[in-house]
Amino acid sequence: MSSLPETSSTILPPDYKPGEKEKFMNPVMLEYFRQKLLRWRAELLEESTETIKEMQEDNLQKPDIADRASAETDHALELRTRDRERKLISKINAALEKIDDASYGYCEETGEPISIARLEARPIATLSLEAQERHERKERTQRDMRE
Repeated sequence: MSSLPETSSTILPPDYKPGEKEKFMNPVMLEYFRQKLLRWRAELLEESTETIKEMQEDNLQKPDIADRASAETDHALELRTRDRERKLISKINAALEKIDDASYGYCEETGEPISIARLEARPIATLSLEAQERHERKERTQRDMRE
């Protein structure tokens, strides 16, 4: 778990939604995204805790071999999901650090602001939509050349 501050001195209005017309990444907008990221991380951690509890209670020693195989498959799938969520939590923590150092919301490649709509949809985005598309095209081209 990160040792990031959980609160800020900025007060968020109750029905606040960031808009394209306001100053990009002003203190209120930063606080909005901080709270959004903290809620998302808390949900993921809660799901992880529930999964651990369920897996500890579940007995894989089923008398029927098909039931046992099914339970083992379910556990493997659940563990893969939790591993993806662990990586996601790491990205959330990195985004929270960017909020703290005032680099959140700016494309790592171009330095340009990432659109509010993109950050709403993917608050851990580190590339603008255009930079992400270039990156994906480049990856596809490299993959095609290897095949």
